[in-house]
Amino acid sequence: MTKTVVMVHGVNCGGWCFEPFREVFEARGYDCHTPDLIGHGADKADGIAKLTGVGIADYREQMTAFVEALPERPVLLGHSMGAVIAQQLAARGLAEKLVLASPAARAGILPSSDSEKQLGQDLMSLGPFWTRAFDPNFEIACNISLNGLSPARQRQVFDAFGPESGQALFELFLWMFDRTGATAVDTSAVDCPVLTLSGTEDRVVPLATAKATAHSYPGSAFWTLDGHAHMLVMEDGAGEIAGRIAGWLG
Repeated sequence: MTKTVVMVHGVNCGGWCFEPFREVFEARGYDCHTPDLIGHGADKADGIAKLTGVGIADYREQMTAFVEALPERPVLLGHSMGAVIAQQLAARGLAEKLVLASPAARAGILPSSDSEKQLGQDLMSLGPFWTRAFDPNFEIACNISLNGLSPARQRQVFDAFGPESGQALFELFLWMFDRTGATAVDTSAVDCPVLTLSGTEDRVVPLATAKATAHSYPGSAFWTLDGHAHMLVMEDGAGEIAGRIAGWLG
């Protein structure tokens, strides 16, 4: 059984968001890797310039090179946007097992809620946002992604956020207009065990959307996490969630 885990973060975040998970997995003997995507985390200085014109394909190739350099095929654990990238790597045969936490919708999965549709509309109101990168908005983040955290914790986590590529957001949320198919996944090529988990209070990727991801992997496990929202990897109880995942990995 592999004892290596690679955790791939989502929009505006960095590897830092997995610290509650890292503690649990390392205590169980896993070799944990939480790399920062281009222009994120420890690499977020001048992130606007670094991320302009960068898309999902760039993140995917970065993570492909990272995983291929490891001594063994790892467990891939992706959160949000990172779950799309993790699925793409698994379709290349790079995952021993696959864990999808609050998985963003890949190409082909339509919005299932008004909040998702509103997010797409809000992005379109920004004009040609895909041509630039931009910083997150505190009020919007508190409403849709940090709603599972206390006000003090919301500010702390938001202050660690960095900018995001408009191109990557376009490819994620408006995939139906992306001619490159940047978020497409060949789900039939994923032949490892898959676990998907989603919170009942997630306003970015609601349960129905997360279930649409899971349904593409017949026989895979799906966990509904009552009371948790999109940032379940950092919310109260994250350690218990990580422990359950470790148990599933067996």
